[in-house]
Amino acid sequence: MAVRSAGILLYRRGADGPEVWIAHMGGPFWARKQTQSWSVPKGEYLPDEEPLLAALREFAEEIGTPPPAVDYFEVGAFRQPSGKVITVFAAESDFQPDGIVSNTFPLEWPRGSGIIQDFPEVDDARWVTETDARGKLVKGQLPILDAVLHRLERH
Repeated sequence: MAVRSAGILLYRRGADGPEVWIAHMGGPFWARKQTQSWSVPKGEYLPDEEPLLAALREFAEEIGTPPPAVDYFEVGAFRQPSGKVITVFAAESDFQPDGIVSNTFPLEWPRGSGIIQDFPEVDDARWVTETDARGKLVKGQLPILDAVLHRLERH
């Protein structure tokens, strides 16, 4: 069975078009990368867990602030190149956290050194335009962006 994740993509209507809230992945692999190194705030969940509840929990863990109390809609389930399936929920909000304080994960770094360090799952998050999001998001998540934007066009 595929690994399942759930996430939240917030959007707002900016002066120059739609903007989305995305997060830069933390850790040494992503540290110096800005293109194709951002993600929808998301995380894995267990088979008996409700995806929306998991998405809300994971957003809070990765951003350090609870997600806004707004009405979320399910965007869909998106298979990633890795085989992971992300169920994404979206909502309109002008979310403005005081800061980003992500949970951490342990990793041997430098590789082979025997030194275990803790790294944040997310080291930055912000509002970006659609154009910026297309360059920043990992390729497998572009269909998520497209689905949300398509829905905005219809409403």
